[in-house]
Amino acid sequence: MVHSFAGHKDTVFSIIMQDDEPQIISGSADRTIRVWDITSGKKMKALTNHKKSIRSMLFHPKEYTFLSAGADNLKLWKCPEAMFLRNFDQDLYTDAIKNVKSRKGFGIVNTVACDGDNLLAAGTDDGYIGFWDWDSGRMFQKIKSRPQPGSISSEAGIFCSSFDKSGLRYITGECDKTIKIWQ
Repeated sequence: MVHSFAGHKDTVFSIIMQDDEPQIISGSADRTIRVWDITSGKKMKALTNHKKSIRSMLFHPKEYTFLSAGADNLKLWKCPEAMFLRNFDQDLYTDAIKNVKSRKGFGIVNTVACDGDNLLAAGTDDGYIGFWDWDSGRMFQKIKSRPQPGSISSEAGIFCSSFDKSGLRYITGECDKTIKIWQ
């Protein structure tokens, strides 16, 4: 170890960095996002917009923005100053199975991924995957991942995810000990 950044008051769940900026952005169970300057070794900013822990974050692959996924909601931020832009809609979605609108919450987001065409995907602790349009922040689909046979319902969580290089497949790592590929 060559340096340690201290300041969070609880578990750090997510760290992101950009290639061109000397910054580390961290999200924690203490409900804060902290922006650190690598060069000076100091905290630049503490963001307190989330009401619950921040579980995952990501930089947009083309824009100069980043997203934070908390247990309360998804938030979009402008770089490099970490200025809050907006929330992503999590309440209103169309249930594809029943084809009806519902006002249920989305759940605790553990992982987020964005392809190059502004498709945002998020996996939750209760096994749901949500899909949003990055530009509008509107959720347009929500699906439930089924645990493998023999798993118990508490093993439905999705804990990591990524789009492949083509952006055509979404890959999830799940609590039921599986890796699933979605088209």
